[in-house]
Amino acid sequence: MSESPKSLANLPSSVRLVGVAAGNDDSEDALAHVDITSSLAAARAYYHGAHLARWHPAHIADPVLWMSRHSLFRHDKPIRGGIPICFPWFGPHPTDPKLPAHGFARVSEWTLTDAHESREGTVALTFVLSPRDSPPMPWPPFELTCQMVIGAELRLRMTVENTGSEPFTFEEALHTYFTVADIERISITGLESAGYLDKTQNFAKRTQAEEPIRFSGETDRTYPGTTAACTIHDPGLGRQIVIDKTGSHSTVVWNPWIDKARAMPDFGDEEWRRMVCVETANVGDDAIRLEPGASHVITVAISVRAL
Repeated sequence: MSESPKSLANLPSSVRLVGVAAGNDDSEDALAHVDITSSLAAARAYYHGAHLARWHPAHIADPVLWMSRHSLFRHDKPIRGGIPICFPWFGPHPTDPKLPAHGFARVSEWTLTDAHESREGTVALTFVLSPRDSPPMPWPPFELTCQMVIGAELRLRMTVENTGSEPFTFEEALHTYFTVADIERISITGLESAGYLDKTQNFAKRTQAEEPIRFSGETDRTYPGTTAACTIHDPGLGRQIVIDKTGSHSTVVWNPWIDKARAMPDFGDEEWRRMVCVETANVGDDAIRLEPGASHVITVAISVRAL
């Protein structure tokens, strides 16, 4: 195994830095990562994309984050599942389709700058991305910081700072994949009566009924102008997942269903049934304009409770 990608002094015993052995394949151990095992939760975060791939609180029987069994663990590809970080655009680049979908942050190598454990047993990791770390891209100077606080509750805090001399406008998302027992049996509350853009219908404007979101086909919706918390109700796993956010004015809800799942090489043909994305975001008309020297913070807190 090669030397750990970042050496930090006084690491808590719950944190283990794992380097990469030469010649590794596309398995989940092929990229350098941080493993966390505490009394409160187990987790794994990759330096590639500052990607949190696992979070399993000790009081919950089943994993909370969903990961595709077909995910690619390569430096030139995003990881499928967990919590990808989308920045500085969402979806395809607006003018250059050759640039990576959802921006370059999720295919960049971040730097781990801090890892510590609180008296309560939560473990905090801080990853930083700046232009020197990301692939060459047409983007102004910036610094992107993601802090993950891992315990019985999961908290993520992402800060975008404009370190240049000109303003820029960006989109962002914490593109969270959740494990569910059966997509056709779950519901999502918190967005009743909210307007949304339906990507499956060429971004047609729709309004959510005064009832929870339920799934019976491909779903790809952006709910703009909303700061509401959402709850996934999953009778099959006997639990609720609460997603509470700040600094975010867009929520994206996604499930690829049958045909799209089969069309993606890093997504199993039948895996659509066991996942749903509820994304904390600022996209489209909610994109953020950042002046020189200014910063913007987006947070999400995820908790799980029994039904």
